[in-house]
Amino acid sequence: MSFSIAVAGKGGSGKTSVASLIIRYLMKNGVGPILAIDADPNANLGESLGLDIKRTVGLVLDDFQKDKIKIPPGINKQDYLEYKLNEVIVETEGLDLVTMGRGEGPECYCYPNLILKKFADNLAKNYAYMVMDNEAGMEHLSRRTTQDVDELLIISDHSVKGVRTVARIRDLVAELKLSVKRQSVIINFVPARLNPLVVEELNRLEINPRATIPLDEEVYEYDLKLKPLLDLPDTSKAVMAVSDSVAKLL
Repeated sequence: MSFSIAVAGKGGSGKTSVASLIIRYLMKNGVGPILAIDADPNANLGESLGLDIKRTVGLVLDDFQKDKIKIPPGINKQDYLEYKLNEVIVETEGLDLVTMGRGEGPECYCYPNLILKKFADNLAKNYAYMVMDNEAGMEHLSRRTTQDVDELLIISDHSVKGVRTVARIRDLVAELKLSVKRQSVIINFVPARLNPLVVEELNRLEINPRATIPLDEEVYEYDLKLKPLLDLPDTSKAVMAVSDSVAKLL
């Protein structure tokens, strides 16, 4: 049975970078195999991991909906869809990636999310860890695609708005009674220390961050040059902070 980690938060909070550094830690410590799930329609986890994405769940479903795929005789549509979805998996040593993406037409988010959840649940049985990078905001929570999670990491940037988004995500998880064993708040892009206004908002909303991740120019440079975050040096401030946090969480 795999241990599942989901990353959520508002746009611009650095969710994908955090997810990538979690995967980096797991790979460095040889606790694989690891299944990475990019559940954000604006998919970029593959780029952060240095993996080339050829197909997505959304495109496979789009082909089915437009009858582009001819189903061989003797097999039903559902079984053949599951077979075609396996083409989406990007396989590397110790790490595999599945990317949700989206179809070409409008309103192509919900169905791919539901299919992705079922597909990921079946795949996860073959992995020690599953790390899911979710889309920004809270829509994935209301669609109940982020549940049956061992560790939900709610990421905020170093801002009052980010902290308020964390509170809304926390409250929605409780309201929907989602199956989440544990939640942890992480404040990202922190300068030398937390701003007093951010601290005040954290206290007002009764949020106790489990960890802070310092603002790291190396992460920015790697993203700018499209270099895999897996290749960041061990001395990176963000790498050290995430590694320390994950070691305590697990």
